[in-house]
Amino acid sequence: MTTTTTTPAGEQHTENSPVIVSESAVKEIKRIIQDQELDASKVCLRVGVKGGGCSGFSYLLDLTETMKETDEVFWQHGVRVIVDPKSLLYLNGVTVNFKDEIMGRGFVFDNPNATSSCGCGSSFQV
Repeated sequence: MTTTTTTPAGEQHTENSPVIVSESAVKEIKRIIQDQELDASKVCLRVGVKGGGCSGFSYLLDLTETMKETDEVFWQHGVRVIVDPKSLLYLNGVTVNFKDEIMGRGFVFDNPNATSSCGCGSSFQV
């Protein structure tokens, strides 16, 4: 069941949204927004997929102020997350995390819909 509440700005916050952005990922996203001096009240995190990559589809993360009428909008830890309907077919249930480890740092996708993924984790197959 999805629970939706309204934020003070009138936006909806979605519990159990189909795309989960972890607290560590949100912390890094907020740091990037601040470092790039972007307007946090206008910026959204676009999560999507596009054809390509060594496994067939590549993940897409983008900070944008542009939303389309057809975009699905979710709130995760104070960040507005937008996903286009076609990408949502492949991303339903995905968790976006941020890892900062000795072997590297970056965003990591845990996608239960993927039947396989490449070694670097930036592309997948369904």
